[in-house]
Amino acid sequence: MTEKLTRPPLADQRSHSYERHGYVVNDPWHWLKDPRYPVVEDEDILAYLKAENQWFEQNMADRKPLTETLFQEMKARIKEDDSSVPQRDGDWIYWSRFEEGMQYRQHWRKAAAGGEDQLMLDENILAKGKEYFRLGAASVSPDGRLLAYAYDDNGSERFEVRFKDLDSGELLPDVIPGTLSSLVWSADSRNLLYGLANEQWRTDNARLHVLGSDIADDVELYHEDDEGFRVGIGLTHSEKYIAISSGDHETSEVRLVPTDNPLAEPILVSARRAGREYEVEEHDGTLYILTNDNHVNFRLVTASIESPSDWTSLIAGSDDFYLTDVCTFKNFYVTEGRENGLDQIAIRSYDDPAKIEYIAFPEASYSAGLDDNPEYDVDKLRIGYDSMITPGTVYDYHLTDKSLETLKVQEIPSGYDASQYQTERLMIAVRDGTLVPVSLVYHNDTKIDGSAPLHLYSYGAYGYAVPPSFSTTRLSLVDRGFVYAIAHIRGGDDL
Repeated sequence: MTEKLTRPPLADQRSHSYERHGYVVNDPWHWLKDPRYPVVEDEDILAYLKAENQWFEQNMADRKPLTETLFQEMKARIKEDDSSVPQRDGDWIYWSRFEEGMQYRQHWRKAAAGGEDQLMLDENILAKGKEYFRLGAASVSPDGRLLAYAYDDNGSERFEVRFKDLDSGELLPDVIPGTLSSLVWSADSRNLLYGLANEQWRTDNARLHVLGSDIADDVELYHEDDEGFRVGIGLTHSEKYIAISSGDHETSEVRLVPTDNPLAEPILVSARRAGREYEVEEHDGTLYILTNDNHVNFRLVTASIESPSDWTSLIAGSDDFYLTDVCTFKNFYVTEGRENGLDQIAIRSYDDPAKIEYIAFPEASYSAGLDDNPEYDVDKLRIGYDSMITPGTVYDYHLTDKSLETLKVQEIPSGYDASQYQTERLMIAVRDGTLVPVSLVYHNDTKIDGSAPLHLYSYGAYGYAVPPSFSTTRLSLVDRGFVYAIAHIRGGDDL
């Protein structure tokens, strides 16, 4: 046995105080923050960090063989050279891929009518020689000629937007620094909407840049005065309107501007009301609005573009069904939600509210939702699916025969046999009698009699739902006889 330290190192307490809002704050560990952070050069701080690391290494020495075994197991399950499933958007088919040994993605396309593959953007080239790189938003212009992309190469979480001519491969002279938003084109491919980060790293604005012009001349289409709100920019699925949304975690407000006239007076859908959230889609002049105005589980209402605040209920709020999303297509619309915490995807008719088609999935516990569906007029839907025993799977759901076509299943290079595992979904009564969904996964050889070790995971905060999804790292526990459970507790938004 390796000799272990009897106690971990303890940081010295050094007197330090400061005043905030009329209160004196005593912080005896203030010295542990180097004022030059993220550069840390203070000798006292480095000495303490080295002592902590030494204590850790000595205590973990006996476990190094197991640690290395687990690392090699997990690494062997990762496919380094991997590609997304190609998807058509207008006249082009787009996909991305990793090359073996490369850290970042390449982004590709080819003409839907046929032709050679075209490399639009190689993140590895952009990141070369840099200690940090992150690609942010990226968007191809409606005419397919230009790529707008944003990147952060210093870790500041402020992104610089560049424009690339995809025909010539040349960069345009336009540069927009300091952004923190999505990038949305106008219909004529001449203007780009974006948002700048303010001093608090929030986006409180929506701006319009005309290609070829000085960014000092960019027009601010909207500015949010409430410092607690953030501004987002999106596109309705019909691509007729740009949605400029503003909100915090409980109140929202949306304005629409036509993509063919982004300088038009924005259409305010409905003035903000404290505690009310809503988001907007559009189809043939009718707005489809998802809102929690009279039910915590949201309802779906409609309104005309001429009278956007005059709402008519289409799908009522329900105690049993949590409505999470709506997407409008040319000939139908799709709702997503969860019933008793389990994902549901429904295809609905514009003309007949009673005509509802649910997509059926084979397992008792799973995670499913719409994947990348950029086109408006479609006869199939791209679906993403996985479960605690089924690796990430991409389907096309064909509307004519209601069939699921498997396009891709996550590959596990070291091998994986789903038939060796079981997944279950239980409803367990907690102390106050509320039924909480619990998803389980375990190996067939594991006895389910209370003798097996259990790893129970739960997270309930910020309205975040923990999906019962697939994990390659989790297999290292399950293969060693653990039952792995996810309790979908309150605090998240599973229910």
